[in-house]
Amino acid sequence: MVSRTRQKIVDAALEQFHEFGYNGSSVNDVVERAGVPKGSFYNYFKAKELLALEVLKIYSAGSGREILADKSLRPLERIKQHFSFMADRYNRFGYARGCLIGNLAAESTDEAPLVRQALAESLSRWTGLLEEALKEGQEHGEVPSSIDARKTARFLINAWEGAVIRMKIVAAREPLDDFFDIALALLHGQRKEG
Repeated sequence: MVSRTRQKIVDAALEQFHEFGYNGSSVNDVVERAGVPKGSFYNYFKAKELLALEVLKIYSAGSGREILADKSLRPLERIKQHFSFMADRYNRFGYARGCLIGNLAAESTDEAPLVRQALAESLSRWTGLLEEALKEGQEHGEVPSSIDARKTARFLINAWEGAVIRMKIVAAREPLDDFFDIALALLHGQRKEG
């Protein structure tokens, strides 16, 4: 059973890192936000980087990736619902926080090698789920067989993260709508007119 104090630290760090970034957040910031003594932090985490790993795991688990594997939905519908889930998530923050994965990746340095490795693994798992949905879409004739599913999965994630960065800068949904209108329309082999 996870202790209540540890959970408060993790929850506070998730909010703190998402709002101010990893480098913009100190251990003091996290424990103040959690309302716990600084010593409590070191009872559960030996370093801020280890806390960031926990936060990344929780954030990734809540990013709707399971939708990509939901065989009760057609492959293209799974892909659209997955990205729609994330767009709705950003709406809750007025489109101003961005994606924690993208934010952490932008801050990634050699000084936090465990975070960098965890980010690479998270992106790889996400790419793999998207690739499988694309391949299934090809098998069902929903996605053009001419595309490389792996490269397309990477492209979609890269395009999404780029749209999310712009969304964060302008604090508006429009860049995400561009992604849906153009990037996802490419999977149908056509661009949506608008």
